[in-house]
Parts: sequence; C-alpha cells; structure tokens
Amino acid sequence: MGRTRQLSLTRTAGWGGKRKGAGRPPIAGRRQPVPHRGRGSHKAAHPVHMTLRARRAVPSLRERVFPAVKEAIRRASRPEFRVLEFSAQDDHVHLIIEAQDDRALSRGARGLSIRMARAINKACGRSGPVWGDRYHTHTLKTPRETRQAMVYVVMNFRKHHPHDRRPIDPCSSAPWFDGFREPPPDPSSPAPTWRPRTWLASKGWRRHGLIDWKEGPKSTRAQSAKRGRSNRAT
Repeated sequence: MGRTRQLSLTRTAGWGGKRKGAGRPPIAGRRQPVPHRGRGSHKAAHPVHMTLRARRAVPSLRERVFPAVKEAIRRASRPEFRVLEFSAQDDHVHLIIEAQDDRALSRGARGLSIRMARAINKACGRSGPVWGDRYHTHTLKTPRETRQAMVYVVMNFRKHHPHDRRPIDPCSSAPWFDGFREPPPDPSSPAPTWRPRTWLASKGWRRHGLIDWKEGPKSTRAQSAKRGRSNRAT
C-alpha cells in the first residue's frame, strides 16, 4: 500500500479568531446596530428602559403619527408585560416597562414592536419594515438609576427639541405621570400606560426627589459608567 499523505492542521497565523476590523464595516452616517448578544436573565423586580429606532424612510413619529403610536402602546400592555412610561421622538421611541420574567419580557417587547410597526405603517399609508434595528434594553437596578431613566424618558423632548417652550411633552406619557413636583393639568383621556408594581418604579426612585419640569435627560448608561469609574478610583 502506498503511504497516505496527512493534511496539516496547523492554523496559519492571522486567520481565524477575533481580530481588529473584522465583521461588516459601518455605514457612514448611520448609528451602530445593537449587538447580537444574550440579553441576560431578567428579574421581575427590575424595570427596563427599552428603545426602538425607526428607519430613515419612516415619517416622524410625532404629530400626525403619534395617536397611532400611543394606541399601540396602550394595547400592548398585559399583566405580565406593562408599559409604565414612554415618549416618541422623530425617529425613536423610549419606554419604561416591567415584565414578570424572561419570557414575558421577550414576547412582550417583540409584540409591542410589531404592533407599533403595523400601526405606524397604517397611519402613514406605507408598507415595509419600520424599525432600523432590533430593540435595545437597559435594566434598571437602583433607585437613582430608575429616576434617571424616568427623567430620560418623559423629558426626552428637552434633548431633541430644546426650543420647545411647553412644560411637558404631549407626545409622551408625561400628561399622566404622577412623579412631577408640580402636577400637570388633568388629561382629557384615560392613561395609555399601567401603574408600576415594582418597588423601584413606584416608590424607590422617589427617594431622590420628584421631577421638575425644567429637568433634562441624562443617559443612564453614561451615569452608570461614571459611577463605575468613580468606584474603581476609590
């Protein structure tokens, strides 16, 4: 018998594994997509800050489209998945939600995004995808972080519409929000959101004070990173 030639299994240097510059190159002018990582285990005691971003071809989610957005949010809540607060900006929606477990969070967030997309397309008279990427979530674990998220969501128009002189954003849940230092006028319609059940979202965040109409949003992720650097320094 002739000798069988064996193939070398030695890996050539520079091939395989994680390396700088690998993967799909970013597109100029576009926000980086949400990484496809595991979202981790969700605890019912922790509220979640959820963000959905629309494609460029979708008209503004405020003004004419907003009633459809609000109604879709109202219909999406269930005892196991509850929208507490929200705001719609031109090309994205912020929400504070509660969910009883991983399954409820995943199914509820997916159902909400689908319901909103269908409502937006119907209101705009268009078809096709609405969201530019999958939804992003950030878990809120402390009273301070939860308060920052509340401000970020209900006062988000201060960031994107700084010249708007109105005290609260009508394209949000602010008209029904009971955490302001000065209560807003009673809205003429029922709340499209649910009352919080977690301690953090109902009572915990209030330890750091009610929200003033002049407050502007601060990124909860940036604040968390800042605290982490401070803790490491000490």
